[in-house]
Amino acid sequence: MHKLALFRLHLIVFLWGFTAILGKLIQANAQILVFYRMLFAAIFLYIYIRIFKKESIKVSKKIFFQLAAIGFSMAFHWYCFFHSIKVSNVSIALSCLSLSTLFAAIMEPVIFKRRIDISEVVMGVVIVACILLIFKTEFRFKEGIMYGVLCAVFGTIFSVFNGKMFGKTSSGNIIFYEIFSGWFILAVIYLFSGQIFHMDEISYRDIALIVVLASVFTAFPMLESVNLMKYISPFTLILTVNLEPVYGIILAFFIFGESEHMSPVFYGASGVMILAIIVNGFIKAKKQKTLN
Repeated sequence: MHKLALFRLHLIVFLWGFTAILGKLIQANAQILVFYRMLFAAIFLYIYIRIFKKESIKVSKKIFFQLAAIGFSMAFHWYCFFHSIKVSNVSIALSCLSLSTLFAAIMEPVIFKRRIDISEVVMGVVIVACILLIFKTEFRFKEGIMYGVLCAVFGTIFSVFNGKMFGKTSSGNIIFYEIFSGWFILAVIYLFSGQIFHMDEISYRDIALIVVLASVFTAFPMLESVNLMKYISPFTLILTVNLEPVYGIILAFFIFGESEHMSPVFYGASGVMILAIIVNGFIKAKKQKTLN
C-alpha cells in the first residue's frame, strides 16, 4: 500500500508540474484562463461531492468566509503564476515558486505560534540569493520574475492558512469552497472593471484545454493529495511536492525547445534552490525523529 501511495503521490506532483505546460499551450490570457479554470474545477468538485460521494456541502458562515478569504489568495496565486508564464516562460515561473519556502519559514511561526527555525531562514536566504542571480542574468524576464515572486507570496498565504482549516469540515468541502469562492471573487472584480464582458474572447481549443486543466490537473490531484495523507507522512508529501518545478522545467525544455532554453547560470541557481529545499527537508525529518 505504501509503494502504491508513493506512486500516486509522484503522479499528482507530475500532474501539477504539467499545469505550467498547459498554461503556455493555452493562448487565452491569465485572467480568462484562471476564471474558467476555477469555474470548471468548482463544477467538477460539486458533481463529485454531491452526486458521486453524496456528501453534504453545508458549512457554517464562519468557515465559509474563512475559506473564501483563502480562495482569494488561491485565485491570485494562480493568476500571477500563469501571467508569469505568459510574459516570460515556464522555467522562470516554476523557479520563482521556490521562494515559497522562505515566505513559509517567516509566516508559519507567526500563524501557528511556534519558534522560527533558523535552518529554514538560512535556506530561504540561499534561495533569495539564487533568485537575485537569476534576475541579474535573465533580466529580460524581469516582469515574469516579479509575477513569479508574487505567485510565491500568494501561494504561501494560501498554503499556511489552508493548514489551519483541515479538520474543521471535510477536505472536499474545503477545496470546493476555496475554488468556488476564488472564482466568485474574480467574477465580481471583473464585473466592476468591465473585464467580464471579455470572458467570451476564448477559442474552443482553449476551452477544451482548460476543461482538462480543471479536471485532470486541478480537481483530481487536489482531492488525491488529501486522500494520500492517510498513507504517507506530511514530510514525504512536502518533499515530493518540491519536485514539481523539476518535472515542469524538464517537460518544458523538451516540449517547447528554444523558448525554454536558459543560461547555465539559471540551471545552476535552480539546482541549488531545489537541493537546498531537499536538504532542509532531511534536516527537519532528522530533528523530528530526535524529538520522538
